[in-house]
Amino acid sequence: MFQDEGRFGRLSNPRRCWAPPGVRPRVPCQLIREYSYAFAAVSPKDGTLDSLILPEVNAETMSIFLEEVAQRHPDDFVVMFMDRAGWHVASDLITPGNMALAHIPPYSPELNPAESLWDEIREKAFPNLVFKSLSGVEDVLEQALAGMEYDPALVKSLCGYDWIISQL
Repeated sequence: MFQDEGRFGRLSNPRRCWAPPGVRPRVPCQLIREYSYAFAAVSPKDGTLDSLILPEVNAETMSIFLEEVAQRHPDDFVVMFMDRAGWHVASDLITPGNMALAHIPPYSPELNPAESLWDEIREKAFPNLVFKSLSGVEDVLEQALAGMEYDPALVKSLCGYDWIISQL
């Protein structure tokens, strides 16, 4: 599995949108810096996605996420590939017994198929939205992640590894 985190919050990021010719669309924006973090682990081979929304990123929350993934796959031994973020290599990170951690080379996010999930979620679930609270952001994020967890074919197509897997 490949693991990554995505930051979602109330700070707007205007996206392209449709408008009739000659009409300039009005897009709401806000500059409130409140965030939640989506943790995701994806198996490009079968489209399995495990996710969790947590309030921050550190060794403690990473340990919680790894334990959640381990509990969802009790009969499997999971090799979890991830980048070298500080909380991924922290001495107090707890790795479950049915899991081993491996790191992708530095400065190579293109090697991590989990990165593709964030663009899809931002484009499809968060385009030009303004939220009254952080719980609104988390509600939309939860729906988007749940929809992806129940659609392995979509996850496989987003990961872009179908052609590699078919060669194995």
